[in-house]
Amino acid sequence: MDGIKYTVFIDKSIRLLGKNQYTSNVESGSTRTEIKHWVELFFSVKVIAMNSHRLSGKSKRMGPIMGHTMHYRHMIITLQSGYSIPPLRKKRT
Repeated sequence: MDGIKYTVFIDKSIRLLGKNQYTSNVESGSTRTEIKHWVELFFSVKVIAMNSHRLSGKSKRMGPIMGHTMHYRHMIITLQSGYSIPPLRKKRT
């Protein structure tokens, strides 16, 4: 389950929990079918829809060198009614 980085806890994601939709950030190279398979396998749930968009990394300067953080993908996973996912570990800031 290395593809899923962490669960996103923002106002929108908390509202989506009422519609049985879960939000998380995943590895940039992961495909929708891989994520769907991982979620169904590890949590024993039925995924009916997945929405995703790719977010680019932010620019960071380290002395004279300009770099950037890693790209990642934001997924909204909709489960069939009657199923739920326990909260995943929250990212520390």
